Amino acid sequence: MKICIFGAGAIGGYMGAKLAEAGADVSLVARGPHLEAMRAKGLTLIEEGESRTFPVTASDDPAALGVQDYVIVTLKAHSVPPVVHKMQPLIGPQTTIVSGVNGVPWWYFHKIGGAREGTRLASVDPGDVQWNGFGPDRVLGCVVYPAAEVIEPGVVKHIEGNRFSLGEPDGSKSERAQRLSEALGKAGLKAPVRPKLRDEIWVKLWGNLSFNPISALTHATLDVLCTDPGTRAVARAMMLEAQQIAESLGVTFPIDVDRRIDGGAAVGAHRTSMLQDLDAGRPMEIDALIGSVQELGRVTGTPTPTIDTVLALIQLRGRVAGLYR
Repeated sequence: MKICIFGAGAIGGYMGAKLAEAGADVSLVARGPHLEAMRAKGLTLIEEGESRTFPVTASDDPAALGVQDYVIVTLKAHSVPPVVHKMQPLIGPQTTIVSGVNGVPWWYFHKIGGAREGTRLASVDPGDVQWNGFGPDRVLGCVVYPAAEVIEPGVVKHIEGNRFSLGEPDGSKSERAQRLSEALGKAGLKAPVRPKLRDEIWVKLWGNLSFNPISALTHATLDVLCTDPGTRAVARAMMLEAQQIAESLGVTFPIDVDRRIDGGAAVGAHRTSMLQDLDAGRPMEIDALIGSVQELGRVTGTPTPTIDTVLALIQLRGRVAGLYR
């Protein structure tokens, strides 16, 4: 089984290191100093206070890696459409594309059934680049839970979590999903195959939709924005609008909104990924996390006044910083 991780930064690097340690046939697509360090010295994983280095196959040229059984995409959502054409040498007749990307996935309405079957989402797949370039039948969904960071080129530090939930768009327990689940399991990762992956997508998105832009606008950490009465009320209003959209699409939430916000507060003084991107001068993941929910509101006929307001503010903040187009 050949596995390629496209976008071997923090999360992709963590998964790649675990697979390499388990002896899997894994290759990594990366770039810049991180790639050069992995080529020269291998990939170092710091986990539970222990540092281990593994030789890995890493490249910035997908054509050098050949056709894969699985291509696991761990890029930021806005980074995927521009590189779909570069991934083509990795894709053969039986290749599965594993979408480990935050936010509403481009394939969301594939095999969902009903009147909205096949609906495309311009906010996450402008011009249908992924829909046409990958083909929705190739896709296997993935919700990423671990936290990790690249602390220096070639060195990934695992912070917490080891679960990558997998799911077919039609909810089946397919052979390809089971095979990947077993391979990840052998590497010490949890990879359950879920019959209703969209429910998990929404529970994670619930927090990302609200906490990320509010933190980038206020520079507050999770514990502060989830307990301050004003920002908690804004986050709660955004989440309730999103819940109405999701439930109209058949999603079931296992917890209520206040418990989800309390869970965010319990994480402590954490700086969200959007705030980290803003401070580091990296492009901000606005469309996949917030714009996509606004678009789904239009698709379902659901008003989203609070989401609309916060989206307008964070889009302007991103444009002023030169981090959002």
